[in-house]
Amino acid sequence: MPGIMGAPLWHEMAEAAGLTNPDGSIGETIYGQMTKFAAEVGAVNLGQGAPGTEPPDELIAATYEAMRAGFNQYAPGQGYPQLLEAVAAQRGRDFGQHVDPDEVLYTAGATEGLTAAILALLPRGGSLVAFEPFYDSYPAAIAAAGGTLHTVPILPDGHGDFAPDWEAFDRVIAEVDPAIILVNTPHNPTGFIFSAADLARIGRAAEEVDAWVLSDEVYEQLVLTDLGHVPPAVAIEDSARVVTVSSAGKSWNTTGWKIGWVIASPEVRQAIQTVKQFLSFTAGGPMQIGMADMLVGDSQFVAENRASLRARAEVLVPACRSVPGAEVSTPRAGYFTVVDFSALTDRDAFELNELLAREFSLVGIPVPALCRPGSPAYEAYRSSIRYSFCKSVADVAKGAQLFNALGGHLREHPDALHRSN
Repeated sequence: MPGIMGAPLWHEMAEAAGLTNPDGSIGETIYGQMTKFAAEVGAVNLGQGAPGTEPPDELIAATYEAMRAGFNQYAPGQGYPQLLEAVAAQRGRDFGQHVDPDEVLYTAGATEGLTAAILALLPRGGSLVAFEPFYDSYPAAIAAAGGTLHTVPILPDGHGDFAPDWEAFDRVIAEVDPAIILVNTPHNPTGFIFSAADLARIGRAAEEVDAWVLSDEVYEQLVLTDLGHVPPAVAIEDSARVVTVSSAGKSWNTTGWKIGWVIASPEVRQAIQTVKQFLSFTAGGPMQIGMADMLVGDSQFVAENRASLRARAEVLVPACRSVPGAEVSTPRAGYFTVVDFSALTDRDAFELNELLAREFSLVGIPVPALCRPGSPAYEAYRSSIRYSFCKSVADVAKGAQLFNALGGHLREHPDALHRSN
């Protein structure tokens, strides 16, 4: 007897999205798995990218006032006008992107926005090209749409930074004729920031094959260097083919509130909204109002949060570099540093992450979990683990202490991480 959605159909979708366990059962995302694992073994959880610090009191107060004012029932399907207007104003103020409020759609976080956009714009049997590693909701949404994922690797450059393989990009675009090119900038997990020239190149490729450009910009406010975030909708000449997705969760430490948005031409926004209404319908009414107040106000929280993240990165990253032989990335943006242990071990990242958790109380996210098995990116990151410095000051300090201890141990026992030991 079929289950919800029909068990065979759901299992086929989950398998295509990489969400099945080795025994064939439906699996949990890698982020949830590692959070549970850290709790089970009593390790410091530097895995899931959930802030360890709280949103500002002024945001809590504004949301409380919205609750008291009666914004507690269903919000309009597109979102409260106050939020739509605030997002439009914020994009213009921060990034020079001209946005009309009618182009903005509230979504229950960026994940819903990306999923609704893919379901609305990717034809069944169509191809989507994304850069790899990728956020694990992408293949799930593509599978649900009945499409096919093709990837272009973002690879380590050997100097603590990363770069897309542009030759592979040109080849993949020519071979698969995609309906959507998905760009995540700043990129998770590498922190790579696509330049205006990079984005213009993507835009030209999209125009040649008449593809949409779907932009995931959730780390837009968390650039940790002098480089600025450039939205694809600003850099790409034919901006009408760009669909922008972002959220307040990362910038305002409100990942649990699920306040996200999609920006697209009114006709495309309406198509995405038609799908979105059958996902969450609407949510977060008072949070929409509270966030709108912050986006149009004079709060300094985002800048302060960015400075705090930079300070925490400056604690964790040098400690990671105390591990002899490890290649540690320099975070350009976002929450993460990537540590490549391949010079120290023949273990893959999954096995190594378990060893480090049990013996050194450190849990991260194996980067191959964010790649397609057997792909060039999967092989390049075979022994790489992503660690989050967005955690609390205490957790980051504890993580740094543990990395320093690991480094000291490996200086005395250089082969300690090798499988034969």
